[in-house]
Amino acid sequence: MGKILKQIRYTPAKIERGYSNKSLYINVGDLRIEEKEVTNFMKEKFVGGKGFDLWYLWNAVTPETRWDSPENEIVMSVGPLGGITQYSGTGKTLVCAISPLTGIPIDSNAGGYFGPLLKFAGWDALELQGKAEKDLIIFIDGNEGLISIEEGEEYPEDTHLLAEELTAHFAGSEEDKVHVSVVSSGSAARHVLMGMLNFSFYDPRRKTVRVKQAARGGLGTILRDKHIKALVVKFKGIKPNLNNPADIAAINRIGVKYHKEVHDLDEKQNGMRKIGTANTILVMDKYDLLPTRNFQTGGDPDAVKISPEVFINQYLTQGLHDGCWYGCTMSCAKAADHFKLLTGPYAGQCVTVDGPEYECAAGLGSNLGIFDPQAILEQNFYCDTYGIDLISYATTVAFIMECYEREQIRPEHTGGLDLRFGNAAASLELLHQMSRGEGFGVLAGLGIRRLKKVFVERFGADPKLLEDIGMENKGLEYSEYLHKESLAQQGGFALTNKGPQHDEAWLIFMDMVNNQIPTFEDKAYALYYYPMFRTWFGLCGLCKLPWNDIVPADNYKTDTPAKVPEHVQNYVDIFNAVTGKKIDQDELIRQSERVYNFQRVFNIRMGSGLRQHDKAPYRSLGPVTAEEYLSRQERYDKQLRELQGLDPAAMSLDEKLAATRAYREKQFELLTDAVYKRRGWTEDGVPTPKHLKEIGMDLPMLLEVVEKHL
Repeated sequence: MGKILKQIRYTPAKIERGYSNKSLYINVGDLRIEEKEVTNFMKEKFVGGKGFDLWYLWNAVTPETRWDSPENEIVMSVGPLGGITQYSGTGKTLVCAISPLTGIPIDSNAGGYFGPLLKFAGWDALELQGKAEKDLIIFIDGNEGLISIEEGEEYPEDTHLLAEELTAHFAGSEEDKVHVSVVSSGSAARHVLMGMLNFSFYDPRRKTVRVKQAARGGLGTILRDKHIKALVVKFKGIKPNLNNPADIAAINRIGVKYHKEVHDLDEKQNGMRKIGTANTILVMDKYDLLPTRNFQTGGDPDAVKISPEVFINQYLTQGLHDGCWYGCTMSCAKAADHFKLLTGPYAGQCVTVDGPEYECAAGLGSNLGIFDPQAILEQNFYCDTYGIDLISYATTVAFIMECYEREQIRPEHTGGLDLRFGNAAASLELLHQMSRGEGFGVLAGLGIRRLKKVFVERFGADPKLLEDIGMENKGLEYSEYLHKESLAQQGGFALTNKGPQHDEAWLIFMDMVNNQIPTFEDKAYALYYYPMFRTWFGLCGLCKLPWNDIVPADNYKTDTPAKVPEHVQNYVDIFNAVTGKKIDQDELIRQSERVYNFQRVFNIRMGSGLRQHDKAPYRSLGPVTAEEYLSRQERYDKQLRELQGLDPAAMSLDEKLAATRAYREKQFELLTDAVYKRRGWTEDGVPTPKHLKEIGMDLPMLLEVVEKHL
């Protein structure tokens, strides 16, 4: 145990109808610990979760604040529905900060126990501000009413060691470990801009600490820049009624109904309980949606080598409950136990790997041209324990590998690393370099936006090619879906607030597989409704998967099967049952609209959030190279004939590429126009004063920002 630098006692607030009505502020620079009131204004305008995070962050920073400014905050909140145990997916923690990668607010979420335990310890939200001189451990004990800040230099840095040690230290006994959750990053987060946060929970069946991630946007980099080594919360006494809801009987009734759906239908639908999100690997490959070799194509014959069955039969521990919070019968948090590492500082050791999830298998696998499950899981483990965002890492390395193969960078630039597609050893060495803060790994850790500039200015790379193939938007790397043929998903990635992350608008199946949104109007409505609905999960502390990964058996008979209307009503009813309010499905969307538009204005305040910032790299819209076109020539030639009235037989390959590009870029601009109009924004992507008034967000501070851009 390190030296205690500050310690206070507090009386945990009683939670009423989902809120403790208190938030906790900690400044690690001057060791201030303060209590703040959660106001009715906050609950009305921002609901909770991501909404509270953004509100506190807005009031903490200025337009001049950068990610490493002391005033930048990491804000965490769980939301009014977070922590209930009767319905699946209620353990999410929402985290916001000014991102190292984007320079604007980033929001990310993690499963696990931390958020609910923080709430039950008496806090609706937590603000972390300032910078310490040395590494610190922050400990919150909700049973004792104790907050302490102690020195943390003596503890290890990598997550799998740190979380185990702190869990054991603060628990005191084996039985007590389930009451402790640790937030940390890892050794690489001190050296890269894509550092992420690990949120731990103790798995009593496996007798090990496991982790879920708030990974996107560099949150772990900020944590380590503030010299916070770990944040620990402890609370004992989880019960179904801790939220003190208005109508617990209604919550119980809805929960029982949903649990039965999962039990009866999961195996027939997505198999989430068996394999988790990796169940979609071969489905994506079948529909030409699995990114391969930096999003050049949407499938590969070798995809079968990383099929769900391979992971199930050879690596994953089956037959165990794998929920990351109490009461989640979906249980998608899979793990590979006793996994033997072959490289790095822990070579020869057996560890537990949390995964693989789909993003892991697609990003660290097919998108790097790696079809070795051992190598995928080893990269997965080291990304986690080193504190590296797996998605940003995978998409960045895919970009680097293509640059290497196209001779935009050379071995003398990479320190001799042979960074061709399929070289798992080179990718693993990059990870180890990141952890050590040395070599080409540190450069790779800057992310694609900065690498494009470095490769052009220092190595003489072709700037146009790099702009086309660098899969980033707003500075954030793309999630792992090949979406060249899905105009809706192109918008779902590029027309976002935080950058191309699939949790905002995952429309690719609706568009490409089920053909549910064929017209511009359909797509524009989808890019209005689904980002709003998914935002709502982040306001309330909910996982999005129980909404539509398992659906009622008769869902296909409804007028709007993509919305899963019965489940939407479940959420309305649970919200009302917890809070005592009487919202309907329309008000649910308005709650999200308020926060979504607030975040857009926040972006504008920070120097982003306009149409120019929503531009997509051309690789996300269509074929950049001759090889890409020729790999799907029949498709592209057919589109030239049917969509543009051109004769491909009379055209050179360069002419085909140019015509395809002109058409697809025009389509994206037309989609942007339609989406902005539907969202109540100007042609430049600015929320109008009229729309802000309609949704109850015509606050003077917001109007002051938008009026400068009208």
